Order: sequence, then structure tokens, then C-alpha cells
Amino acid sequence: MIRIAFQGATGAYSESAARRLWPSGETVARDRFDDVFDAVKAGDVTHGILPIENSVGGSIHRNYGLLLEHDLPIVGETELTVVHNLLALPGTSITGIRRVFSHPQALAQCEQYVRTLPGVEVVATYDTAGSARLIREGGLRDTAAIASARAAEIFGLDILKAGIQDFQDTITRFIVIARDPVPLGPPDKTTLAFALQNAPGALFKALSVFALRDIDLTKLESRPARGLPWEYLFYVDVAVGRDDLRCTRALEHLAEFARWVRVFGSYRQWKVDGASPAMLS
Repeated sequence: MIRIAFQGATGAYSESAARRLWPSGETVARDRFDDVFDAVKAGDVTHGILPIENSVGGSIHRNYGLLLEHDLPIVGETELTVVHNLLALPGTSITGIRRVFSHPQALAQCEQYVRTLPGVEVVATYDTAGSARLIREGGLRDTAAIASARAAEIFGLDILKAGIQDFQDTITRFIVIARDPVPLGPPDKTTLAFALQNAPGALFKALSVFALRDIDLTKLESRPARGLPWEYLFYVDVAVGRDDLRCTRALEHLAEFARWVRVFGSYRQWKVDGASPAMLS
């Protein structure tokens, strides 16, 4: 039985992403991203799903940090087009709203619309669907939530305004973690991190190990190295499986001069025009 942990309340976008991969799987809500990792590590669930990057808001840095803290491999990914809606208790009018609850990422993705609401206080919460639940449980008639249409259905709220995100093509990419390192499909993508000595040309040399082997980098991002002021580590996605000889040799080459290299997982890249193998199980 597939059991997938996700962060947030029932109706969260992460749950929708899990259901996209496993329509018949059991989803398990957890309060924090840390709790998703802990549930997978303890064997309470078979998989965990986590947002890692948004096409508008950028990377979810907390989850990159948790990948470093835990030894749980990435085994798959999926993408979800995000449609944000303004939700409130039945009978509430937009003119009567005094507060808007949602996750900081959702608030940032709907910034232009929120600005059109006069005198409204913006309140960041831990989750989009959780914001809808707070309104229902608290009977908050002067408050709206930014969340999914499914959250509106689950918590009995009205959609006052649909599709309020600033960009209509807002997409969130999610990764799947598990204890078992076997990928969900034939791997053609690898995620890794590495740190370099602070020396001239160090990053150029690091990236050249991929360029010399015609390996496409689909993501490159630097982040501060904890405890080392003004030192950085680099997160990289490459469009090749780890077992591909080009990738194997590139990683060996990189390890010759990097301070350390950590591979988070090799997995099948989500295909927009086709289903992931997990959807068939």
C-alpha cells in the first residue's frame, strides 16, 4: 500500500501533487516539512512529497536544507499548475474582508491581487489549506484564505475570486523521497550538491566537468554554507541518470577538487506530455 506524507492540511497543493502520482494512494498530512522527512525515516509512510521549486517564487530553501540533513534519496518528481483562489465563509463579501491568510509563497504569488483589497491585513500561515481550515474552525467572517478549490470544497468555503495568482502559468515542482533508493521510473535526471574551495575559477572548473561531457544543467543555485560566513555551496540538477557513464565520470572528476559532493538522487524527470510510471500503479 502506497502511503505518502505531505506538509499541510487536507486539500493542500502538496496533497494534490501526491494524488497526481498515486490516484489510489493514501495521503498522510503532516504539520511541517521536517515531519514529512521524519515520517519517511520512521517507516510510517512509503514516500514523502515536498515542494522544491516554484516557477514564480523560486526555490523552497528549507527543503534543500532538509535534504542535506537527512539521508533520504529523491526517487521521483512531479509538477502541478497552481491555481490560487480567494476563499471565505458563505455569505462573506469581498468588501467585508479585513484579513487574508495563506502560506508566504502563495501570498507572494498573489501579491498584485491582494494589493487591490483596501485596508486588508496580510497574515502568513504555515499552509494554504490550513488557512482555510482556520477560517472554518474559527468562524472568521472577516477573513479570507488563499488556497485551492479543493480546500474550499473540503472546508465548506465559497470561492469569492478564482485564479488570483499574478501569473497564470504558475507551476510548482515537487520531489518524492523514500527510504528505498529505487527510482519510480528509468532515471534521466540527477540532483546533487557540492562545495568548493574559495579560489579563482573554482566554479568554472566545477561546471566544466559537465560541459565537457555534454551534460545539460537544468538548475544551478548557490546557498550560504552554514557556519562559514561568505562561503557557499551549490545545488545542481543535471539531465542525465547517475549510472550513465558520462555522469559517473563527471562526478568522479568533480570530487577531485570539490570539498565535498553529495548526490541526493537519480530519478525520472517529470514529462509534461506523459504520465509518470507511478501513476500506473
